[in-house]
Amino acid sequence: MGAGHSHGQVRAGHERKLWMALGLTGSFMIAEVIGAFITGSLALLSDAAHMMTDALALAISLVAIQVGKRAADRKRTFGYARFEILAAAFNAILLFVVAFYILFEAWQRLSAPAEIQSTGMLVIAVLGLIVNLISMRLLASASAESLNVKGAYLEVWSDMLGSIGVIVAALVIMYTGWGWVDSLVAAAIGFWVLPRTWTLLKESMNVLLQGVPDGIDIDQVEQGIRAIDGVTEVHDLHLWALTSGKNVMSTHLVADLGRRSEQQILAEVTELMHERFDISHVTVQVEQAGFHEQGHEEHVH
Repeated sequence: MGAGHSHGQVRAGHERKLWMALGLTGSFMIAEVIGAFITGSLALLSDAAHMMTDALALAISLVAIQVGKRAADRKRTFGYARFEILAAAFNAILLFVVAFYILFEAWQRLSAPAEIQSTGMLVIAVLGLIVNLISMRLLASASAESLNVKGAYLEVWSDMLGSIGVIVAALVIMYTGWGWVDSLVAAAIGFWVLPRTWTLLKESMNVLLQGVPDGIDIDQVEQGIRAIDGVTEVHDLHLWALTSGKNVMSTHLVADLGRRSEQQILAEVTELMHERFDISHVTVQVEQAGFHEQGHEEHVH
């Protein structure tokens, strides 16, 4: 019960930080979008688009946390925690769309550079950088504990790099008049965010497809169970995650119950999963040695 209480406290901390980051990002997003059109800067528009996805990501993350608080019921016995992963996957797809749009616009503008108001572009980019840095500091620690928050953090992080790129572009245009630098920086922002977005999408899909959680070696889990005194066989071993930080394991064991009791073996398996592999939900079916083989023979005949 203590672990569940601690997990709830962690999620409450995530929620507070997300609300603060959303307030900062949302309030500045409107100013940046307007500024992008006034200055004519595609790089600033790229940064504004990322700022918009930041705000959407933060809002979706907050919705995911609220939905995830709903208790399990007769239709969803594990509750709604996985909604958080759906939100993370949606964020990744959204960021892919934005990145490809900016790359397309940059390609078109390289052949016909637009006139850029570099001073306004610089001021807005600096303000955007300050907002990004504050939001990143708020979300940094929570991003290591939640894929949902990680999605929002990655978008703010990429937007911070975008703001730096826009600042550099504004300075170059201001002193050289090279308008094409604006499109080049916009394209660089798009290429920069794609690999990180792919990582987030891959991690989210692994959870949705009930893959083995990152950081857990299923062979080591099986070897650890086999090494427990009294266990003679391990089969039907499954490992997956409900959501970030909530790993699940189920397996069938064949045991020599003449040497140790079923309760002793179950207690040791559960402790091993909790302490060594951070698996919070363990389901084990213990079979008497010889039972599995007899059942198999009857099935064949």
